[in-house]
This record gives sequence, structure tokens and C-alpha cells, in this order.
Amino acid sequence: MKINDLTPSLVWNLFDRITQIPRPSKKEGKIVQFLLDFAQEHHLEVEKDDALNVIIRKPATPGRENAKTIILQSHVDMVCEKNNDVSFNFETDPIQTCIDGDWIKAKGTTLGGDDGIGMAAALAVLASGDLEHGPIVALFTTDEETGLTGANALNPKFLQGDILLNLDSEEWGEFCVGCAGGKNTTGTFTYSLQPAPQNYFWFEVSVSDLKGGHSGSDIHKELGNANKILARYLYSLLKTGAVALSAIDGGNLHNAIAREASATVGIPLSSKEQASILINVLQADLLTELPAEDKKVKLNIHSVEAPVQVIDAETSANLILALYALPHGVMGWSFDMPGTVETSTNLASVKMKENRTIVVTTSQRSSTASAKESTANRIHAVFRLAGAKAESSTGYPGWKPNPDSLVLRTSEKVFEKLFGEKPKIISIHAGLECGLFLEKNPQLDMISCGPTIMGAHSPEERLEIATVAKWWEFLIELLKL
Repeated sequence: MKINDLTPSLVWNLFDRITQIPRPSKKEGKIVQFLLDFAQEHHLEVEKDDALNVIIRKPATPGRENAKTIILQSHVDMVCEKNNDVSFNFETDPIQTCIDGDWIKAKGTTLGGDDGIGMAAALAVLASGDLEHGPIVALFTTDEETGLTGANALNPKFLQGDILLNLDSEEWGEFCVGCAGGKNTTGTFTYSLQPAPQNYFWFEVSVSDLKGGHSGSDIHKELGNANKILARYLYSLLKTGAVALSAIDGGNLHNAIAREASATVGIPLSSKEQASILINVLQADLLTELPAEDKKVKLNIHSVEAPVQVIDAETSANLILALYALPHGVMGWSFDMPGTVETSTNLASVKMKENRTIVVTTSQRSSTASAKESTANRIHAVFRLAGAKAESSTGYPGWKPNPDSLVLRTSEKVFEKLFGEKPKIISIHAGLECGLFLEKNPQLDMISCGPTIMGAHSPEERLEIATVAKWWEFLIELLKL
């Protein structure tokens, strides 16, 4: 069996065509041209804005002209990852799809089901001549995967509608009704170099073998953060006496919980035994404090040669105090969606730069704008107290759940009628384009839904075949209302 043999045939045929078109983030020209040609082929009104976002309008079926305008929204770009043993050029090569039992996969690469299947469903609505619906706007945004830049630059007139169905969720049977907004806050410490003190014991301390995770979707799991653990150890040393710091490094990505961190440290020879005692105590404490996923955490120290120069004592102490004081983890839970994280912050990375600066990067998330700003301000305050320069990015807005959403209530009824069970209503602690859409059109009523996709953003990405048929059945029924 081939992908074109699956049902609903129109959706799968369009998805197959989409997989043949290269569409890496920031290089979406070919897929955008495909959309423009598709609209012309079907005699539909089409527009493109400066960010290459595309809208295609389809008139209502006779008698439905006064129905609410529904925006079907998906993003055109895909994450480009492949296995090391696979030769593949995402800018020129078509995705090689295959059927693996109940799933559609790609051969050694990401599939692009995120969000190619959303595009295919929207295009199928546009191409179908036998569906009942009100006015339809299909919105296709660019560069979702690397910063939501298409949605951020979207011409507001492209959002003229009443209801927006975001077709970018990855678990069939779930309706997403909220997401977190986010921003990054950095602290920059400027230091001078001074001669390394004499008669010191010099060693490297490292934290490793933590599980790590996504700073949004995994933040509630209370996983270990290597930067916080390292800071905890350095602070315990600082309490015992003088500490000299010549190097420090921890974490990498702003949206990841740090898995590893290390520092090169010097303490007076008279305190040498304290280095081992404190590391052993902390290791034992962490085994009782951390969740099961992080029981393999390793804290190690080993002696190194004395450096020639170190970070000046004042900056060194201020950095340690700031890293220890900075909050990390869940800052607040949602009252609208019990059990859902509303606000969090992540101590993401600590990096030494060539210009004698140390940059500490943190990221804040919240579905409530004021809570996000308040948390960022708290980070600012810690950095300023420690003598660092604090700055925050513009960030992106969240999508606060609306318990009175009409499209949500209608979708629940349609789902129960078709499948005899209630859908799961969720809000995610990660970014979606919906927050930006709501900022541009505060009157939009939105939900996000989709078929089941597993392993997104990896070569293990797969799309569950049966859920696509159910999702399509739900969508065409919802369009009638």
C-alpha cells in the first residue's frame, strides 16, 4: 500500500504532494509558490504578505453566506533532522515517505507531518466541492519552527475572521485552548582579571548525566538543572571562605533545562578537604531530592593546574550569589486549567565571552502576560543586585484559556456526537502562534487540534494513519455549524 491509497484520499494525496516540496524554515519559497499556484488552479482569491505568509479565501456554500468566517491555520516550514548515516539535502530532496504498520514515517529524516498534515487538511477543504461551510480563510504562516517570525510579522488583515482553528496539535482527542508566552532575560557580568592567588587548591567541578528536557513542557517535572546544582555547590564553598573562579560553563539552549555544567575553582589549601566533603553531601542530598529520571546525576571534582589569572573576586562572588538566588522552575499554576503550569522560569545557560563578560541566559513563560513580566522583573532585580547588566527580549505573547469559548463548546459537542466520548481539554506550557494571532485580533475564538504525531522534530517522527481520518471527519462536521 502507498500513501495515495489511504483515506481520506484527498487529504493524503495533498500531503504526499507537500512532502515532495523542500520547505526548511526560512527557505519556504518553493512551498509558498505551490500555494499560490494551488489557489490559481482552483480559482480562489489569494494574497501573500512581506513575510511570505499566504491566505487563500473560499466563499461560503450557498445559504451559508452569513455564517461565521473560519480561519484554518497551519505553518508551512518543517524541522530538518536526519540520521547520521543518511545522505539527504533538505533544500533540494523530496521526503521519502513509507507506511510502517499504523503509521506514516520518513526514511531516515523528519517527516514534516508537523505541520504538513495541517496544510493538507486546509487545502483539502479549499479543493473540495461537496462540503458545507461558511466563509473560509486558509492561513499559511512561515518560519514557525525557528521563532514564530511569520506569525509575528503577519499582516493583521490576514486575520479577519471570527473563529481560528489552529491545525498544529499532535495528539488526537485533545483540544488545546491556551499556551504560554515567553521571553528571555539575560544578565551580563563584566569582570577584570587578577593574578591567581597562591597556596590554593585548584580543581574542576562538574555536574553531568542529568536527563534535561524542554523548558516549557517538562518544567513541571522538577528535573535537575545543572546550573542550579553547580551554583548550589559553589555557594556552599563560598560560605566556608574564599573562592577563586577562573572558568564556568553550563547549559546551551534557552528552551532547554541544562543537563551539564562545570567550573574551575580555587580554594585555600587549608580548605581542600571541604571540596570533597561538600560534593559528597550534595550528591547524597540530590539523590533524595531529584525525581527518578535524575537519579544518575554525577558530581565530580578533579585537581587541575593553577591558572595564571582568575575572575576578580567581587565579580566571582556576585556571580555565584546571583546563580544561587535566581529562581528556576514553576512560578505559578493556572486557576483556569487546574494542574496546568501558568508561569515558569528556566536558568538556561552560563557562558564566558571573549570580551571579559559572562552572560547568564534565563527564559520566562506564562499564559498570563502580567505574570510573565513580573517574573522577568524578578530576574532583572537579582541581576541588578549582583551588579550585572539586565536585559529582556521582546518575546512573544501567550494565549490565556477562555472558559467561555463558543468554538470550544461547539467542538466538544461535535466530538461527542461523532465518537461517543469527551475530548481532553488542555493548555500547553510552550509557544504556539495563537498567542500572536490573538494579539493582532483580540476577538478571535480559537482552538488547536490535530491527528497524532509522535517523535516530532526527530527522524523518528511518525503520523498515525487512523487519527487523520477521524480528524478530517471532525473538521468537516465542525465546518457545517
